[in-house]
Amino acid sequence: MKFTTLTLLSLFSVASANTPKLSISVSDGSFSGLDGLEPTLTWSTSASSGGVNLEMGLEASALPTTDISSLPKSYWGKASTSNGGWDISARADVDAQDLNDAELEIIATNASDDLEVSLNAAAGKSFAIRTVEASKGLRAGDGTLTVQPKYDLQDETGEVTLSYDNGDRTTIELTASNSAQSVTISQQVDADNRIAPTLTSEGKLSVEWEKSLGEGNSLTATLSPDDAIELEWEDGAWTASINLPIDGTSITGADVSIKRDVNF
Repeated sequence: MKFTTLTLLSLFSVASANTPKLSISVSDGSFSGLDGLEPTLTWSTSASSGGVNLEMGLEASALPTTDISSLPKSYWGKASTSNGGWDISARADVDAQDLNDAELEIIATNASDDLEVSLNAAAGKSFAIRTVEASKGLRAGDGTLTVQPKYDLQDETGEVTLSYDNGDRTTIELTASNSAQSVTISQQVDADNRIAPTLTSEGKLSVEWEKSLGEGNSLTATLSPDDAIELEWEDGAWTASINLPIDGTSITGADVSIKRDVNF
């Protein structure tokens, strides 16, 4: 007997009054069955106890199958609380096909000090912290300076991002590590147009232009000389991506992708 979307909906409805959500992705390509639609069921619930907010959920495939164990994709759980001006949350994500390991994310935020500290770790047979990040906002004249250090304990590499927002139309972002540096200057030309050139320590230049089309829709074009022209058009639930490799002034090909997410 094959387990279908209706079967899963019934199981979830018994587990909780929360209604599971079904989503599919319509994308270009050639597929042998329904895999190209990526039908997915998501379900979540929440509760609170002793000042701690608890959330949990899962994501499962909605493809008909005789192997019910293959339906779940992932499980997650989250606990959050506030203490001494800090908002603290811890989330664990588990791959349903590998229950021996979990991805952990712990975030502590102090809104009054504009400070956030986070770490990502792996837990299972052993516990290992992977990355540690922080973000601190500072007033600088009429604008805001944000300092964001990050350290990868596995690769033993670190980087720092400094960003300055003048509170009007200009943002400057500098990212630096031992091996590479880059600077991006983003300028909001008017209400509908933004331009952002980026220069790296390797001498590479790219320019991004974003055009607002209204109602949350946009067209973004990125030019990287001797590399590619990338276009992304977001129109409601539709997203179209176009990559045009270039060699000098010649376009050498085209890669077009169109996708739509449908939620029920």
